[in-house]
Amino acid sequence: MSRHRIALTVASGIASALLLAACGSSSDNSAASDNSAASDGSAASGGTHMVSTSMLMAKQMSGMGSVVTDAKGWTLYRYDKDKASMSMCTGSCAQTWMPVMADGTPKAMGLKAKVGTITRDDGMKQVTLAGWPLYRYMGDTKTGEMNGQGKSGAWYAVTPSGAKSAMSDGGSPSSGSGSGSGDDSGSGATMSGMPGM
Repeated sequence: MSRHRIALTVASGIASALLLAACGSSSDNSAASDNSAASDGSAASGGTHMVSTSMLMAKQMSGMGSVVTDAKGWTLYRYDKDKASMSMCTGSCAQTWMPVMADGTPKAMGLKAKVGTITRDDGMKQVTLAGWPLYRYMGDTKTGEMNGQGKSGAWYAVTPSGAKSAMSDGGSPSSGSGSGSGDDSGSGATMSGMPGM
């Protein structure tokens, strides 16, 4: 009888140890996946993926002319549905199109429009160019890619003047002004709330 109890106790202890080990390994896996997601500079906050940069730069892209990248060379995009000094990309949208957050006061190299910031609903400071909030696309897997160009007819790589990058019918790069309510000239209400204004 006592041997039976001892066997049950030992079996129960082994089962408990296995369960604890399984729980521990799932925690380690989630931490590892968090670290790998952050390897490109992105981070998740409240369901929103975000990236940060301290510099915006103009870069020549093959077949597209000059577009804006962050300090690491990732293509940056603007959204036609954004409004003056307001991002309309929240929730699941911001998981695919990562808002570019200001790392300090963003600097500019080779740009023709003013760099500023807006305050998002969550209180974070998102970088703008000519008043347009900037984003990075999750579908770009390496620097220099522009897989988000023209997505849903509303997402475009941004040019150094803050306009959307577009291809003309002849296949040569051209810049369109966009259909959103933002102002590409970088003047007026679009610039409100921006540093130095």
